[in-house]
Amino acid sequence: MRVGLYPGTFDPITLGHIDIIRRATSLVDRLVIGVAINRDKGPLFRLEERVAMIEAECAKLIEQTQTEIVVHPFENLLIDCAADVGAQMIIRGLRAVADFEYEYQMVGMNRQLNDEIETVFLMAEATHQAIASKLVKEIARLDGDVSKFVTPQVNEALITKLSR
Repeated sequence: MRVGLYPGTFDPITLGHIDIIRRATSLVDRLVIGVAINRDKGPLFRLEERVAMIEAECAKLIEQTQTEIVVHPFENLLIDCAADVGAQMIIRGLRAVADFEYEYQMVGMNRQLNDEIETVFLMAEATHQAIASKLVKEIARLDGDVSKFVTPQVNEALITKLSR
């Protein structure tokens, strides 16, 4: 069974993330969405909220692709998480050259830690290349319309969260 790990903070999950998840399902039999518990980033959404949003969005993809998709929070090293879930590959989305420079460094370090786990890069679709969760949150905080970047359910969650 081919198992892939797609890690991120997903704060919140965007259409760009969903595009990468959908495309990754064609590469694996089981896709683990690794939700990073990164206290240093100070996420807008609590871990439980992020997990619930991802599960809701992935339910549709499971039906469409017939691929097993599970959500797995983690706080350890990415390469250790990949080993923990039995992943043979880590799936990363790329938007721009700047992403590649950072990811290139990460791959080198991960290969030193465990050379049995490959990293696979998927380029974001052109319509999703500018989408970043950080920018989505900033636009939403300033009462901008983020409906082009997230699903209606995530948009509603942002509005609700930021109106408190």
